Amino acid sequence: MKIFEYMGKYDYEQLVLCHDEASGLKAIICIHDTTLGPALGGTRMWTYDSEDDAIEDALRLARGMTYKNAAAGLNLGGGKTVVIGDPKKDKSEALFRALGRYIQGLNGRYITAEDVGTTVEDMDTIRMETRFVTGISPAFGSSGNPSPVTAYGVYRGMKAASKEAFGDDSLKGKVVAVQGVGHVAYSLCKHLHEEGAKLIVTDINKANVDRAVQEFGAEAVSPDKIYDVECDIFAPCALGAIINDETIERLKCKVVAGSANNQLKEERHGDMLEQKGIVYAPDYVINAGGVINVADELLGYNRDRAMKKVETIYDNILKVFEIARRDGIPSYQAADRMAEERIETMRKTRSTFLQNEYSILNLNGR
Repeated sequence: MKIFEYMGKYDYEQLVLCHDEASGLKAIICIHDTTLGPALGGTRMWTYDSEDDAIEDALRLARGMTYKNAAAGLNLGGGKTVVIGDPKKDKSEALFRALGRYIQGLNGRYITAEDVGTTVEDMDTIRMETRFVTGISPAFGSSGNPSPVTAYGVYRGMKAASKEAFGDDSLKGKVVAVQGVGHVAYSLCKHLHEEGAKLIVTDINKANVDRAVQEFGAEAVSPDKIYDVECDIFAPCALGAIINDETIERLKCKVVAGSANNQLKEERHGDMLEQKGIVYAPDYVINAGGVINVADELLGYNRDRAMKKVETIYDNILKVFEIARRDGIPSYQAADRMAEERIETMRKTRSTFLQNEYSILNLNGR
């Protein structure tokens, strides 16, 4: 791939190739934008087919984190690390400590966290070499499992989407079809059940479905049938790219709002939802509870403060719909515009300050 051409197109700041022969580390750290603050984004470990694929994934994911952090109202930019390797057999203390030294070498421009293929224990190992890491064990001042916090943010965002679609944010009596009942979706179902929503669930793991049926009185359907059920809200909480040419025609809902990442297979599918009159809560805005939670660790974790920030996902979703009406665009485009407007405003405002002396980690005297 033409790396500098790609970086120029989307205005990337930095791409770091990390190699350590002794540990076998082959990693890419990408920093997209630090206008709002140091770049925060997790470390993903995956068996990429090629080095180009790994680099492209790092670039794409880092840019996504810029938008996610900006839309969440965080004073953080976007970055990402990808490690080339099999997370089931290639991990070692030496590998993650080597990565930690590379992160430390960036001197706070980039802060990492857990992602696909990495764990809290891996972050603890990275922490042996750098303080620029979040999502560590609770013993080190971490917030612990982020799933319940992510779920609460999705629940708040779903209420905002309901207000847009139905004129009322109450979910009592609403029929919600939940695709995937993993850790995040289980906690989401608990909130929905407590408010009086009726749940229809599916999952490839029968135990997850059985638990939702038993604890929340949910109706179970097969994975392929979830697109066809009559419901008020469809909540994608499993795989990405599930809003596509085939599924959109089958949806019988007024709202799409869930925790899954990259729900739209292509951007035009956001246009198709708009044309069909379905209110779409953009995924990276509604599922930002987890990143909001780990970001609070940088200030010395305070759960009450973090949850208060997660509450604002409700307002952020409403703001997306407001921008969509203002500019006559679909909500997925309005989410990008909201993030871009915040970045641009701060770019102009902060140009009068000495940005190189600023770090979010200094806010707490650390």
